[in-house]
Amino acid sequence: MRHRIRSVRRMRGVVAVEFALLAIPMIILLLGIAEFGHAFYEYNTLVKSVRDSTRLLSAYDPTATTTYPIAQAQCLAVYGTNDCSGSPLVEGLTTNMVVVCDQVNTSGCTGQFQNVQTDPTGDTINLVQVKITGYPYAQVTGFFNLAGLIFGDISCVMRQTL
Repeated sequence: MRHRIRSVRRMRGVVAVEFALLAIPMIILLLGIAEFGHAFYEYNTLVKSVRDSTRLLSAYDPTATTTYPIAQAQCLAVYGTNDCSGSPLVEGLTTNMVVVCDQVNTSGCTGQFQNVQTDPTGDTINLVQVKITGYPYAQVTGFFNLAGLIFGDISCVMRQTL
């Protein structure tokens, strides 16, 4: 009986040591999961805002300079509203990061979406592309050194109905 009491007394500190050894990797894992979830949330928010902005522009004629709502589309991509009211959908996003590419606006555009396209039947197809470029990821935990992490271009292309 004395032998059992001695071994129980010796084992009391072992649980605390084992917990300390397991707690550190578990906390790092949980912070990593939280950071990944936040990055996924921000990316998904940007994708949806670009899609909404492109959908808005797809209903307008880009040659009608007085009624073509580029400013409203940029506000919709950043703030979720047409009038730039409220706070940005994600931290650090500005209207300067939103680029509109269509048959008229080609500044900052590359690839096939900067020009009018023609399909095989000879009909003209006007495409509009809205993209967010250079968005710096704003981390949520601050635990990982992700300073300078910039998302790649997030874009959406739709056919303009004229």
